[in-house]
Amino acid sequence: HRVIVAIADVSYFVRPGSALDTEALKRANSVYLPDRVVPMLPERLSNDLCSLREHEDRPCLAVDMIITAQGVKKSHRFVRAMMRSAAKLSYEEAQAISEGGPAAPEIKTAVKNLYRAFKARWAERMKRAPLDLDLPERKIIMNKAGRVEKVVKRERFDAHRVIEEFMILANVAAAETLERARTPLIYRVHDQPDEETLKGAREYLKSLDYSLSKGGAVRPANFNQLLKIASQRDEKEMVSEIVLRSQLRAVYATENLGHFGLNLPRYAHFTSPIRRYADLTVHRALVKACKLGPGGQSAEEAKSLGDIADQISTLERRAMAAEREANDRYLSAFLEARVGSSFDARIRGVTRFGLFVMLDETGADGFIPIRNLGNEYYRYEEAMHCVIGSASGGIYRLGQEVRVKLAEATPLTGGLRFDMLSNPLPGGGKRKAATKKSGRKGAKKNNRRSAASAPVKKNKKRRKSNAKPRKD
Repeated sequence: HRVIVAIADVSYFVRPGSALDTEALKRANSVYLPDRVVPMLPERLSNDLCSLREHEDRPCLAVDMIITAQGVKKSHRFVRAMMRSAAKLSYEEAQAISEGGPAAPEIKTAVKNLYRAFKARWAERMKRAPLDLDLPERKIIMNKAGRVEKVVKRERFDAHRVIEEFMILANVAAAETLERARTPLIYRVHDQPDEETLKGAREYLKSLDYSLSKGGAVRPANFNQLLKIASQRDEKEMVSEIVLRSQLRAVYATENLGHFGLNLPRYAHFTSPIRRYADLTVHRALVKACKLGPGGQSAEEAKSLGDIADQISTLERRAMAAEREANDRYLSAFLEARVGSSFDARIRGVTRFGLFVMLDETGADGFIPIRNLGNEYYRYEEAMHCVIGSASGGIYRLGQEVRVKLAEATPLTGGLRFDMLSNPLPGGGKRKAATKKSGRKGAKKNNRRSAASAPVKKNKKRRKSNAKPRKD
């Protein structure tokens, strides 16, 4: 199979040290809010000159890859070129064409060949066994008045996996090329969980009758096996929570630590230079290493890559926090009219002050003060991620399915406060609790997010939040 991944040649337009470059580094990422995008680059570039538009010639940096029938990348080379997109397809359209839907003959052939290459790669991916945390994603749909119209779950197609797999392969090719050329680069690194974190995870999993191997390095396959067993017990989301909390945060660095989640020895970001500054630095490094013309990595930039990596890692976290906060505020405004309504939810965080829950319907996060759980005292057990009733022994634990009632919505802060309607699990129980006849009201509001709550143990600086993870 021959697969060419062509990416807009942003490095041709944005040169090191230019005014455009300085501003792009200040932003480091495009930020995606429900009602707008705050781009890293000016719209003239992001939506025109660096946008691979249908039937228009555009400069690109492409990686030409040869893949064996077994899905192994045999060779690759990077080239600068002009490309013309034959068609702009949505994921839904590509999926429909792959299933026999109508399209021009040349488009059908291209999609068919791409899926063949993907099937070969998928077999190789299964051997590699990256971490398989397939968490649900939701999208906020806005109306013309700038208000939330609805919240929908994003449907996952094979078309999504096709693109993801070849983007990952292109990113690997970039890291390999730069290492071979001994050209300085910024890696995307995801270190393996530390032993302190794993100890807490093992304690919690043991309480659910799961076992995480002791001794030696834990691999993604160990977590995948847990998730497979949890799926058979209809407890995948509960176990997914603890697996997610066990992971360190992925960051940018000039030292190669590998990528634990993808189970790759080296990895860099190459495929999104319009919206990520890290990718732009990799493009420049490739231009220099492969002797592809102007716009390559400068000596000054090469010396500054460590500082750049630290800066863009920090700004990435800031962008993610802004996206979460904007989503919270819009969802709080959307749900304000439904104060008093009941919802199915799942406990996403446990603290000594109360429980953080996420609604199944919208993915909105909210808080239940511990005083709202009942008339008895609840003891917080950090290692077990639960609170336990002192008299009844009843348990509210991480990942538990519950029924809650919305007591208060505060759009200005994005806060949602709930009352608990479900009874606690019996001591040692794991099943969905029965529903209370009434919930206690009037508790003090707490607007803290679940992303800041209930760590397994205090962790390293690269700790990953329990917000929705990025794919890579």
